Order: sequence, then structure tokens, then C-alpha cells
Amino acid sequence: MPRPVSPQPTELELMILKVLWRRSPQAVSEVREALAAEDRPLAHTSVITTLNTMVRKKYLTRVKQGKAFLFSPKVAEADVSRRMLRDVVNRVFDGSAKAVLLSLFDSQSVDPDELKELRRLINQKMKDQGQT
Repeated sequence: MPRPVSPQPTELELMILKVLWRRSPQAVSEVREALAAEDRPLAHTSVITTLNTMVRKKYLTRVKQGKAFLFSPKVAEADVSRRMLRDVVNRVFDGSAKAVLLSLFDSQSVDPDELKELRRLINQKMKDQGQT
């Protein structure tokens, strides 16, 4: 029985999307080289299989050029990251943004300049929502 389709890209699919978000369209060989440069060497057939799966999942588009297919992302990086973050927040933190931030602050140090920027963004968000 085949594995059910994940609502989010798999780790490899996300790596491929990142390659294609940086530069597209790309042929299978170019995607394979980019993955190898990121310490993820794969057989040519494995890359083809994954790219074709991503086309079926509507993550990518495929256009024939000569003897090769060129692949481009069909999904925007911001949309994927938002969906994946929403999924983590809901599944791991029961939908609590506060719990996410507390966990983030507990798990790694945050640069003081980043904290100032976060404070500015939170203040702006409160202002936008009519809160002070």
C-alpha cells in the first residue's frame, strides 16, 4: 500500500524547492548537481522520480525543452513556509504563538538586534490590529 500524500513537502522535496526558488527553470542534472553540492548526492533516477512526484503534487511545473524537461516551482516560498509553520504551531504547540516564541527563546540564543526587531514587529502588529 502506498504511503499517504503528505500535506507538506518532505525533507527532500523542500531541498529541491529551495534549489528551484533560487534559480529556475532547471534540468534534472542541474537539480542533482545542486543537491550534491548541499551534501545530498542522489542517483539521477531518484531525482527524476522525486521531481515527477512533485509535479503530480502540484509543487512544480515541467516543460519539455529539446530532449530534457525543465522544472520550475509552482508554489511560492512564502506560501510553503507559512503552511509548514502553521502546521508545526498547530501540531506541536496546540496553536499557541506564545508557546512557539517561548520555546524558541529557550532553545537558542537570540541576538539583541533580533530581539529589538521582534519587539518592533510585535508593536507594529498590535498597532495594525488596533491594540496598544
